[in-house]
Amino acid sequence: MSRILLVDDDPDLLQLLSLRLGAAGYEVDTAESAESALNRIDLARPRLVITDMRMEGMDGMMLFEKIHAANPALPVIILTAHGTIPDAVDATQRGVFGYLTKPFDSKLLLEQVAKALEVSPSDVAGAGIITRSAGMEDLLDKARLVAKSDASVLIEGESGTGKELLARAIHDGSSRSARPFVAINCTAIPEQLLESELFGHVRGAFTGAVRDHKGLFQTAEGGTIFLDEIGDMPLALQAKLLRVLQERKVFPVGSAQSIPLDVRIISATHRNLKEQVANGSFREDMYYRLNVVEFLIPPLRERREDIPPLARHFLSQLAAKYGKNLNGYSPEAMDALIGAPWPGNVRQLLNVVEQIVALCTSPIVSATLVQNAIRREEGEPESLEEAKRRFERDYLIRVLKITEGNVTQAARLSKRNRTEFYKLLQRHQLEAASFKPKE
Repeated sequence: MSRILLVDDDPDLLQLLSLRLGAAGYEVDTAESAESALNRIDLARPRLVITDMRMEGMDGMMLFEKIHAANPALPVIILTAHGTIPDAVDATQRGVFGYLTKPFDSKLLLEQVAKALEVSPSDVAGAGIITRSAGMEDLLDKARLVAKSDASVLIEGESGTGKELLARAIHDGSSRSARPFVAINCTAIPEQLLESELFGHVRGAFTGAVRDHKGLFQTAEGGTIFLDEIGDMPLALQAKLLRVLQERKVFPVGSAQSIPLDVRIISATHRNLKEQVANGSFREDMYYRLNVVEFLIPPLRERREDIPPLARHFLSQLAAKYGKNLNGYSPEAMDALIGAPWPGNVRQLLNVVEQIVALCTSPIVSATLVQNAIRREEGEPESLEEAKRRFERDYLIRVLKITEGNVTQAARLSKRNRTEFYKLLQRHQLEAASFKPKE
């Protein structure tokens, strides 16, 4: 359902517009001032803003300018009285999507809204990107617009942030979506084979070339080539790739004839390509050829609001994969996930959740299980306090197994009184009854 933000300092008009748009099937959010609207936008994430022109404080035109500066893809419709029509005409020339004069016809309003939502960023098919982050939402809005073009895209970000996922989202939202998406990791193919793998070779081009081989660029014909870790591509091969990008032709190794090419290029790197251009390890002309549109995916530590939905999504997926009945995380477990440093970003979070699912024996994931999984993933030693807790829990389990759940006998073996022993069991969420023999 498309969400619309209405902005007007007249409560009656807000109510009337809300009823009309709500009856038409839209989700409506309201603000009684431009200042309030700016605060609502990041929270409500509307696909369209409808605002009055004349309001106390900041007017509709100033509101549009602030929205347009932060999110140029978000369409704005301005409501205006007859006396301000020249202002509204000027507004449309400056980027406002449209305007309506008061009183306006409901049919005309709905027509304008439908047209605005057609150009407003909508879901990219197959994106699979889960986020609550305003920064990531803005990035996805930009990706939805770029998907409709054929511009080359450069995606930058730390390892594990989801660069390939964004590349696939752009491909899936493009007119090339029915054609292949071919991902190539420039570090995974040996340098001496990279040219042959990218551009193909003809029979006899080198020792072992016993037949013609179609390269990955030809495999992606009509679709999208994703060049991952482009910053690690050797300089000599950069020159050959640049020629392909400029001429839109590939020259298979050993062939004097070119093959026409129709592919879109999306590249990605965890390196700083500007620094590499400056130190001579990456060609400047190549950089500008690839970087027509640039995306920088923020690391997970800078968008911690994404951790809970991602962690729950991964838990649900992996629990189904492993055939386990897991209902969620304890509050302490989720706090541990949110507070972790995540140097490996979303990929590391996925690995941690997979460890948790593999080892979890109860419906609710505990904080101890989360902390242990994070520590194993990062290779860090546990603290002395954690080691003591783990030893204490293991000891209690061993004693209860020996005594088959007899608390009196277990307390005597551990040289503790029953009350103290029960407190220890409660601290570690252990139930003596679960250790008793089944009848």
